[in-house]
Amino acid sequence: MLEAKHVLYPEVAYPTYLVGAILGNASHETVGIDASQWPSADLAWVNSPSNPTGRVHTPEELKTVVEYARRTDTVVASDECYISFPAADTKPTSIFEVAGGDNTNLLAVHSLSKRSNLAGYRAAFVVGDSALIAKILEVRKHAGMMVPLPVQRAMVAALSDENHVHEQAARYRARRAVLQSALESQGFRVDHTEAGLYLWVTRGESDWDSVKWFAQFGILATPGHFYGKAGENHVRIALTATDEQIATAAHRIASHTGK
Repeated sequence: MLEAKHVLYPEVAYPTYLVGAILGNASHETVGIDASQWPSADLAWVNSPSNPTGRVHTPEELKTVVEYARRTDTVVASDECYISFPAADTKPTSIFEVAGGDNTNLLAVHSLSKRSNLAGYRAAFVVGDSALIAKILEVRKHAGMMVPLPVQRAMVAALSDENHVHEQAARYRARRAVLQSALESQGFRVDHTEAGLYLWVTRGESDWDSVKWFAQFGILATPGHFYGKAGENHVRIALTATDEQIATAAHRIASHTGK
């Protein structure tokens, strides 16, 4: 049986890592980017490209994570669900690209919810250390969590085609450019956002003040503190609306002349 008594996760992160630790009755701790400074743990999460920030770990940063896993005998789970959607000048790196062919203590998590817009299918997979995968399969089998056959076949169809992934990545890049220009015209700074489905923006004010500002245009933004205290001066804006809706939102933002 897999058991993690102490879990590490990024200081700005999707809440699932924290919630998973709580459900597993494990202690939990946020950490920065530099894995050489991480304490020992049973499980450490890495998220590149990041949700919510879109930050992409460099190969050197990921090598440090691999070295940490080797040195402390900690399982590292690399959440790579957004790896298919780089910005124009970015190529996200999988943790396995810097592992030197040794996947010991390393797992990578992928989701077709993002890659192929199959959110309702709850379709995902984990790859990596064969010994860990065998334990995960045992847990899933006894917990009755098998993926239904129709969903498995849909996954095969989606994973057999890359064209739709490249098309969606191009849409996100175009939407990002449209919104970023409008946001910068109103004094917002876009941080990171080298990949993924979101813009991570700040104007140096409280995230709730920014949420209120966007609400006057009928635009919903997520306050950054939802992803940890370190995000409390940012908001996350999704690129998942239609091209028409993104264009309308950008026009409303750019046309604003008040405070």
